[in-house]
Amino acid sequence: MATVEGLDGLSLAHLADAVGMSKSGLFAHFGSKEELQLATIDAASAIFDELVIEPAAKEATGLPRLRAYIALFLQHVEEAVFPGGCFFISAMSELDAQPGPARDSALAFSQRWLGLLARQVKEAQAAGELDPTADPGQIAFELHAYMVLGNMQFVATSDLVALDRVRRAVDTRLAMLAV
Repeated sequence: MATVEGLDGLSLAHLADAVGMSKSGLFAHFGSKEELQLATIDAASAIFDELVIEPAAKEATGLPRLRAYIALFLQHVEEAVFPGGCFFISAMSELDAQPGPARDSALAFSQRWLGLLARQVKEAQAAGELDPTADPGQIAFELHAYMVLGNMQFVATSDLVALDRVRRAVDTRLAMLAV
């Protein structure tokens, strides 16, 4: 619901209707809208970890793991794990200018994701797979930018071409960095 209606659109009453519970029953679990938002972010993080981060971590460090992160990210978008695309892209688009615990939590996840991408760029550089003079943070930012735009276009159009463009852009960028 949060990827379609936004975290701000979540309410205990709306969620109670959606899951067939009473509002008071849900209130006992969450206590406030903010607690509901934070629990939603935690649940989305656990799902992303399970579907993207943990399986990719089985790959060798460097380019294989970096490519696995990207491929599994695109797979989770394509399979509509969340109906509005990547939960964290949606959440950051909504919360970026709204200070508070929900934004801080979503931002922390997004920073962790960028850190994972940058770490694999560094590993690829150390393995002699990528240009050692390139800035890993910049490369991670660029790769993530491709994923963000591909997610947004795929959600808006349901056209797989958007995700194929991400794959081609990633391949092109990484080829430019190959040593």
